[in-house]
Amino acid sequence: MLVLFETPAGFALFKVLDEGKLSKVEDLGTDFLTADSARKVVKLKAFNKFENTSEALEAAAKLMEGAPSKGLRKFLKANCEGEALAVADSKLGNVIKEKLKIECVHNSAVMELLRGVRSQLTELISGLADQDLAPMSLGLSHSLARYKLKFSPDKVDTMIIQAIGLLDDLDKELNTYAMRVREWYGWHFPELAKIVQDNIMYAKTVKLMGNRTNAAKLDLSEILPEEVEAELKEAAVISMGTEVSDLDLMHIRELCDQVLSLSEYRAQLYDYLKSRMNTIAPNLTALVGELVGARLIAHGGSLLNLAKQPGSTVQILGAEKALFRALKTKHNTPKYGLIYHASVVGQAAPKHKGKISRSLAAKAALAIRCDALGDGQDNSMGLENRAKLEARLRNLEGRDLGRLSGSSKGKPKIEAYDKDKKAGSGALITPAKTYNTAADSFLGQTPKSAAEDEEKKREKERDEKKDEKKKKEKKKVEAEAKETETEEPSKKKQKKKAEAEEDGEEKKKKKKRKHEEEEEEPEMPAKKKEKKKKKKSDE
Repeated sequence: MLVLFETPAGFALFKVLDEGKLSKVEDLGTDFLTADSARKVVKLKAFNKFENTSEALEAAAKLMEGAPSKGLRKFLKANCEGEALAVADSKLGNVIKEKLKIECVHNSAVMELLRGVRSQLTELISGLADQDLAPMSLGLSHSLARYKLKFSPDKVDTMIIQAIGLLDDLDKELNTYAMRVREWYGWHFPELAKIVQDNIMYAKTVKLMGNRTNAAKLDLSEILPEEVEAELKEAAVISMGTEVSDLDLMHIRELCDQVLSLSEYRAQLYDYLKSRMNTIAPNLTALVGELVGARLIAHGGSLLNLAKQPGSTVQILGAEKALFRALKTKHNTPKYGLIYHASVVGQAAPKHKGKISRSLAAKAALAIRCDALGDGQDNSMGLENRAKLEARLRNLEGRDLGRLSGSSKGKPKIEAYDKDKKAGSGALITPAKTYNTAADSFLGQTPKSAAEDEEKKREKERDEKKDEKKKKEKKKVEAEAKETETEEPSKKKQKKKAEAEEDGEEKKKKKKRKHEEEEEEPEMPAKKKEKKKKKKSDE
């Protein structure tokens, strides 16, 4: 049996002199206490030295991935014919067995044997001293660390963090410079600010035109549409701006050059950021876009740190100030942070933004973990989750439309036959519906005859409805006549009573008048007698 041992200087193959000692794992440690006893167990058979540090780095990187390098394959083919090979990594042993057809062994005895060889390595390999081995291992470890830092996805995200930070800074500077150009050139041509709204177009126009008197001679068709160009030339003739010197225009044009150069560099930086995001976090990019994904990574510190966060934390990343204020004042916590700017959340209605952001944060957390810790580099998971979120958004919107149409859950109401318990199991509360003959199909008839039959049926239904209306009107007339007949005798009785009452009152009045006249008659002679007496006395 042979033993494969990796050193910073190269690969070594040791021949096991006594394979019987491998059965006693506990005694292997005592066999490697001294160099003489170690030489009785194993013996150096061959040594493959690395030519330079790049070859050593390539071999070490391949071993970390569980695959043999080209030099190791050649070395094993030349020295392992018909021998079993003891290896420290079972994955490496499986690859060697498949590709080189060499029997490989990996067990606890092999691991203990390799530990003993490592302890007496300088004695077993001649010409390899401790003072040489230590700097070689340190240099190889440094090279391997730089290699890992260069090609590991969880470390390259520092480029994304710097790029998105620079992109935000460029946007601020571009806005500042563009507003400065508008204010500065506005003293000379104030009407231009309303005619040309875009900052980049404004800077190009100012750089090309210079003094507003040159507008009539210039051709601005490459920069502006024809309508805007005509409006600009008309405004330049009647402008109410002040005159400026050539020195002022020179500095304004230089500022326009700065604005245009910054805008060009911003476009290049955005393309770089897009390519970086698609290679490092493809699933997150498919879900929320390049800018929002990059801001999430920058806010979390790195892609690996962001992968450790739950979906609820991803949902409110960027809204920490509002969160702590809400917790302090015992108000509602925010529903979204940086994730609010994702296109899926922007498509939702205001009342659905909270639900969609929560679902998006949960899917984004899974996508981040897949990008940070997964082996695949495709965005299939992100595209699948994006489709699910869009379907959920359509479902929420359709539910609201269903409520407006009448049903509570957006589904048609199904009328069920409820059984009447009192009448028995076969009875129904709802009456049976009549048979609809119009639903039958007539194979022998032509479409015209079927249409004629339908028209006749409709006419019959109309006639029946008219007859019913006439019957109802007749019933109403008869009911009114009966009511009038019952009312006439009662009115006659009331008239008789009223007349009788009036006759009685007149009789009473007559009796009173007679009684008063009778009382007045005896009083009259008595008064006459008194008058006669008075006359006599006077005489």
